[in-house]
Amino acid sequence: MQGSTGQRRCQKLILLVCVLCALVVAPPAAALEPAEVVVVVNEENPEGLALARRYLRKRSIPADQLVRVRTSLAERCTRAEYEAEIRRPVRAALDRLGAGGRRIRCLVSLYGLPLAVHAAPGEQAGGAADTRASVDSELALVLADDYPLAGWIANPYFLGFRDQETPVDRDHVLMVARLDGPDPAAVRRLMDDARAVERRGLAGTACFDARWRDRPLTPGADGYRRYDSALHAAASMLRIGGRLSSVRLDDREGLFRPGDCPESALYCGWYSLSRYVDGFTWVRGAVAYHLASGECATLRTPGSQVWCQRLIEEGVAATIGPVNEPYLQAFPPPDLFFPTLVEGWLSLGETWLVTLLYLSWQMVLIGDPLYRPFAPR
Repeated sequence: MQGSTGQRRCQKLILLVCVLCALVVAPPAAALEPAEVVVVVNEENPEGLALARRYLRKRSIPADQLVRVRTSLAERCTRAEYEAEIRRPVRAALDRLGAGGRRIRCLVSLYGLPLAVHAAPGEQAGGAADTRASVDSELALVLADDYPLAGWIANPYFLGFRDQETPVDRDHVLMVARLDGPDPAAVRRLMDDARAVERRGLAGTACFDARWRDRPLTPGADGYRRYDSALHAAASMLRIGGRLSSVRLDDREGLFRPGDCPESALYCGWYSLSRYVDGFTWVRGAVAYHLASGECATLRTPGSQVWCQRLIEEGVAATIGPVNEPYLQAFPPPDLFFPTLVEGWLSLGETWLVTLLYLSWQMVLIGDPLYRPFAPR
């Protein structure tokens, strides 16, 4: 037993080295600058417009890189509304900026912009050919002129797809993050926490909530076992990295219980569907996500227990979740996402870009894409 455990630790160390080499030798994205960010706001929401202007000032983003659209104030819009009222004006603005020599790599959607796109009449809602998607995941492909809406599109920036041909190339993909939450005060806090914490660095405990004890994966292991193993691997790699004060891994069937995770800086775990479990005390600047379906189905429903909304309400600075059933493989693998973020070479938005498998799909990143909670070393 000791030999197999030592072997797995060695394998995880090798994996961490490979991830870092991939970032250093052939960085898919690096050093995102404020001048490369465009902010998209729904001017039907005055509070969102005020927040957008605040973010521009806080991050010194050029004022003419604010794109105003007029669209629904609901959290979900129709495909026709997305195309006419969001996609077209954003694309026109990007074309104008590009013609003026601007290099835009990132979009930030603001409070008041719809969160998700409904399926068009006659199109499939649900299943692997689902035509529903998050607005942000569609905006990631706003530079692509044509792509299928049914199902997902492989992300050419994903580290695991580096040597594969994908339906769209990198020139047509943008990183997209969202500054959103239950109310404007929560959004202001997301902005403020990112700026405050990156000056001193994120400190605290990394907490990973697996469901089973780790054991070698067999060729026929299903996605559940593979993602559970990825939680174990993430914990091992962060222990090896030594940048957090402590790393906690729970491999019991149940979830963390109240009081289990004080001073939490990073978290990933599963599985409590649309029911937040309050086992944490969050430090300022925390980054956390929960592996479950629909945890970003809403951000502004009073009393909702979906994880993204509750995590923001409880004080995290960044989280990830799906607007509809994404299937497990759509989540960024925790053994890629967290080691990449913690090494500090990439910002939150860049880390998201290289660890996200699919576009035109269900996932959303909430948080400041320029946030760098760890300095590179």
